[in-house]
Amino acid sequence: MIDHGADQTADHATGKAEAGTGTETGLPAMRKSVFGQLELDVRLLGMVGAFILIALAFNFFTDGRFVTPRNIFNLTVQTVSVAIMATGMVFVIVTRHIDLSVGAVLAIASAMGAMMQARWLPQIVGLDYGNPMIAPLAILTCLAIGTLIGAFNGWLIGYQGIPAFIVTLGGLLIWRYVGWYVTDGQTIAPLDTTYLVLGGAEGTLGATLSWGVGLLASAFAIYAIWNARQARKTHGFPTKPLWAEMTLGGISVAVILGYIATLNAYDIPTGKLRRMFEARGEVLPDGYTEAYGLPISVIVLIVVAIAMTMLAKKTRLGKYIFATGGNPDAAELSGINTKLLTVKIFALMGFLCGLSAVIASARLASHANDIGTLDELRVIAAAVIGGTALSGGIGTIHGAILGALIMQSLQSGMAMVGVDAPLQNIVVGSVLVFAVWIDIQYRKKLGIKV
Repeated sequence: MIDHGADQTADHATGKAEAGTGTETGLPAMRKSVFGQLELDVRLLGMVGAFILIALAFNFFTDGRFVTPRNIFNLTVQTVSVAIMATGMVFVIVTRHIDLSVGAVLAIASAMGAMMQARWLPQIVGLDYGNPMIAPLAILTCLAIGTLIGAFNGWLIGYQGIPAFIVTLGGLLIWRYVGWYVTDGQTIAPLDTTYLVLGGAEGTLGATLSWGVGLLASAFAIYAIWNARQARKTHGFPTKPLWAEMTLGGISVAVILGYIATLNAYDIPTGKLRRMFEARGEVLPDGYTEAYGLPISVIVLIVVAIAMTMLAKKTRLGKYIFATGGNPDAAELSGINTKLLTVKIFALMGFLCGLSAVIASARLASHANDIGTLDELRVIAAAVIGGTALSGGIGTIHGAILGALIMQSLQSGMAMVGVDAPLQNIVVGSVLVFAVWIDIQYRKKLGIKV
């Protein structure tokens, strides 16, 4: 992060002295003062700018089909599973490790959860399809499998001293094909209808509830800005000008409510509405429309993002994670149990893989053997593009989520344009290398050792 605090006072004084003179040096000084007072994150601004450019470019090449309510809805739903795992990958990379097995862990967790619903619970336990216990048991199975595999990986890395690269590279091969044997190589369907609600298209809030969530999120954003300001005052730190706080609050509210308005502009197709009414024994009224609204899977992502951010900033575990990533030897000498910490981090990563397995299989309404393929690339790329340093010690949750959105935008846009899959992967790999290069140059410019 760039520290603008020392420059703020000087810039403000320069601006006052030169504002009335009309000199060429006065205007740049005032501009610098404005950005200094807003304390904008240069890296975050760069990612937002990149996302906007990608969206505008693909919107042009698709004749306006990319920036539409329908595509934004689909783009959001497709991003969720990778974004959830990317939040966990931040902690893994911050502590100078890597996890190449996330896609395979997602696959085995999805396989076990699907078999619970379609085979084991109905045939062995006798729970018929539609039983209210099926979905919770399947979800718990996915979470438990992911957590156990993650903890096992962490134990091998932390206590047995095997490099994370080797452990998770082996896991990439092992767990996906264990899942293949569990399902006998078959696609498993149908999945429980309650379970499918977590996938996105089958589980949305509708227009009214979505507006309610949007207003609550807006109020929370304003409260978070105000609370941060009060905390800085309490501890004697300099604060931003009130206009700067109001500007950031206004931007936050505009983005949240604009997103909700966009989702509410996407109506459920008439044929699907008719089937929904017929299932309830009703007839669809003429001219009746209904919006999809906010997907439940996005709410899950928001909850995960808040929880992981709080874990990183407000808990002892989070402080230990970043301290260990910054200097592992010093962290161990200071009394941090780095071996147990490694187990906890990889167990958390596994838990998030299990949660992503629920979201991904529910979105596809089945378990397929190729589920999660190349997700390890997308997850690592999302974290790195989001500003997580491969050298350890630096990373943000919101950056990883934005990185996942950028990655999914690239893939979705290329698919809409008609780019074939091999070239899509070439572009994604190139973007990952370029993002790391940009990160290295950025840190060199700030004088940070890389």
